[in-house]
This record gives sequence, C-alpha cells and structure tokens, in this order.
Amino acid sequence: MYKALFLSPMVPSFNLPETGRFFKEILHFSAQMEMETYAIYVKDNLTVHLLPAGPDVGQMEFYLEVDNVDRVWAEIKDKLHGLKVKEPFNQPYRMREIHIGIPQTNTLLYIGQDWPNA
Repeated sequence: MYKALFLSPMVPSFNLPETGRFFKEILHFSAQMEMETYAIYVKDNLTVHLLPAGPDVGQMEFYLEVDNVDRVWAEIKDKLHGLKVKEPFNQPYRMREIHIGIPQTNTLLYIGQDWPNA
C-alpha cells in the first residue's frame, strides 16, 4: 500500500495572475511555476495548481489544515477586502474554520484546525 503525502488541488481561475497573487501575497505561497496557462504554488511541502477556467466550471472547494486558525486570521484579515469571507467559527464536527472565496474563481477555501473543546 502506498502512503499519500499531500493533496494538490487544481483550481480553475478566470484570471491566473490575480489568483496567483492571492496565494503569494495573502497565504505566503511561493511560485514554483508560473505560465500563461498554468501555475503551481508551494508552501511547507503543499502545492496548489491553477489552470484556466472554462465557461461551465462548477464550484471547487478544498481544505487547508493549519496549526492555529486564529493566528492565520490575525495575519490575513486586513488583506481580504472585496472577498467573500466567513471569519473564524467553530463547526459541530470539531473544526475551527475560516471560509474564503478565492478571487477570480468559483472556489471556496476552508482554512481550519482541530477544535478539541467542541
């Protein structure tokens, strides 16, 4: 049996440079590859791939688990103007989460951590 090391979501974007800036400037990912029609960003051994969105693209969602969601919120909350955001809250399934609509995509990002006191 193989061991999965990490998940790399492939996010369709209507504007690759703007979506790339979101990952670089707000979430502190580094560009591993940036082309006109494809990009890969990496942080702490995790990757996200961006590709052009088509006319019939459905919503994509993915989860970024972190060690301290409140610390992440403190770092990014002032950089999210104009984005659809739900600030940190506790889920009944014992996770503390932030929800962010990623710019120029039909994608919802969940940033969360285990919440043992639920």
